[in-house]
Amino acid sequence: MLKIGDKYEINAIVKSEYLASSMKSGCLEVFATPMVIAFMEEASLELAQKGLPEGITTVGTMVNVEHLSPTPLGAEVRFVSTLTKIEDDRFYHFDVEAYDRLGLIAKGTHTRASVKSERFQAKADSKFDEV
Repeated sequence: MLKIGDKYEINAIVKSEYLASSMKSGCLEVFATPMVIAFMEEASLELAQKGLPEGITTVGTMVNVEHLSPTPLGAEVRFVSTLTKIEDDRFYHFDVEAYDRLGLIAKGTHTRASVKSERFQAKADSKFDEV
């Protein structure tokens, strides 16, 4: 059972495909903001999933992140997701942070909604059936 204050951490090494120049989110060879957000979402997903029954997962519904400091190729980054609120037994709110060895590089909030996996996938798969 999840409780407010629960945390989940993951680590990643900044690879060339994670750079802003590679992802076309910028021109420099620094950790791309979209990848920072993706890892924050992954940490939040893993945390939420610990409290859900089989057949239920979460999907991201909101991300608000400040990318505060650049991180170079090869650096190790730690991502921390902290559960701050569960709303209507369905919406999970998180504080998310990312750190390199010199300190905080990004922070923000993230919200995920629980869904029935098969039903949600079927809805997505049939979205353009009428076309």
